[in-house]
Amino acid sequence: MRALITGGAGFIGSHLASHLLASGATVCVLDDLSTGSRRNLAACEGHPRFRFVAGSVLDRPLLDALVPAHDVIFHLAAAVGVRRILAAPRQAIETNLRGTENVLAAAAPYKPRVLIASTSEVYGKNSGGPLREDAPSILGPTTVTRWLYAITKAADECLALAYTRELGLPTVVVRLFNTIGPRQTGQYGMVVPRFVRQALRGEPLTVYGDGRQTRCFTYVDDVVAALCTLATHPGAVGEVFNVGQPREVSIESLAYLVRELAGSSSPIVHVPYDEAYGPGFEDMARRVPDVSKLQRLTGFVAKVSLEEALERIIAAMRDEPEEPVSTVG
Repeated sequence: MRALITGGAGFIGSHLASHLLASGATVCVLDDLSTGSRRNLAACEGHPRFRFVAGSVLDRPLLDALVPAHDVIFHLAAAVGVRRILAAPRQAIETNLRGTENVLAAAAPYKPRVLIASTSEVYGKNSGGPLREDAPSILGPTTVTRWLYAITKAADECLALAYTRELGLPTVVVRLFNTIGPRQTGQYGMVVPRFVRQALRGEPLTVYGDGRQTRCFTYVDDVVAALCTLATHPGAVGEVFNVGQPREVSIESLAYLVRELAGSSSPIVHVPYDEAYGPGFEDMARRVPDVSKLQRLTGFVAKVSLEEALERIIAAMRDEPEEPVSTVG
């Protein structure tokens, strides 16, 4: 396999790059390093089948030059993190919409497999579940910036599927539920690295809202395995798949679990949403994936438990340099 990973210096992309190299693939990473880091790719640097290109998916001529040499494109580049979206909404729209369009347009003449990384955010305020891929999206008003990410990623999905139907480009859409693991930063609002870093520092673990909102967390190695399987499976083309595991945990329970596994005595405090994100912020009460479609096609089952995932993250963070973690955002 000759794989191009956009956003490959990020959290998931760097793990994907290492996995692909270990499996014998040739890997090219394209990243503008706006949120990713070359440090994440330390295990890949110097490998004879690895190449790093500093650049953006907004650079269409660069994509036109890179795409023809690859069989599979993993399009992970996006504006991510609630805090980052709220801070720079225009940039998020441009990156998520124009960037995806550029990747698809560059790929269309050559027909590589294109895997589009979408998100469980597209289900919006739909708190039913477990959520199947055909479950309705319930989004808030466009005047609330919180929903910008979901809207742009839903548009990316529609665009990818249109390229498949109209131009025969083999695309696969994956909706990633909360993915966790080493190298994930807490700077943009991701809850697990924020909790872990706070616990290791002995700082209060800040739970937003009442903490009863529930999420499902999947370890990055399991997510990468699913992505690689879908990138080559003939039955995946033109389809949308949830990627995650259905174990549900409240954010407050997650805080207590992190504190216990880290051996920390940090207090757990609640912060109102308005204080954390500003007035009018909206969140969803529950987000649980139905992964039966993925399991039927590929046999995929997430292998790493939440406890084991947290233990690995805690161990990795003990050995990492400190990063700033705000009590809000």
